[in-house]
Amino acid sequence: MKRIAIFGPESTGKTRLAATLAAHFSAPLVAEYAREFWDRHGVITLEDIPAIAREQWRREDAAAAEVCHIIDDKRSPLIICDTEALTTVLWSDLLYGTCPDDIRRGADRRAGDYALYLLLDIDVPFVPDPQRCFPDPADREKCLRVWRGALDRRHLPYTLIQGDWAQRAERAEAAVRAIL
Repeated sequence: MKRIAIFGPESTGKTRLAATLAAHFSAPLVAEYAREFWDRHGVITLEDIPAIAREQWRREDAAAAEVCHIIDDKRSPLIICDTEALTTVLWSDLLYGTCPDDIRRGADRRAGDYALYLLLDIDVPFVPDPQRCFPDPADREKCLRVWRGALDRRHLPYTLIQGDWAQRAERAEAAVRAIL
């Protein structure tokens, strides 16, 4: 079973691509819990970061356990994760200047569980959303450097996904097929 992490700055189409890949590969989709948390509470504080990261981990692990128990060969041996805890760490650092040490260590430990990160470029228009913080092009560039740097420093496998929506889907599908 292989975990695929959809990764990158805000407003790059991660949720859209995650749903496309899950449908294409008949794989379970693990949604972004932080978005659900925000929708329910209207705010995320530093104190919420541990609960958000742990729930994301719990949901991923549940999906992985389900895939491991599926015998139906029509299902792909993948789970598609529309974020992961390293993203939670990066957002915590950006917004609050810190992240709880146990969450940082847990995210670092789990980062190696992903067979592939799909790093989404900022080459698509920014779409405003109450949860989004960085519409300025210079800020978007900074975020992309932060996300890419997080992968590079940890020597994690990734493919940069660029282009319009159709190109993104095509490139992401090809990258996933290459590791199957």
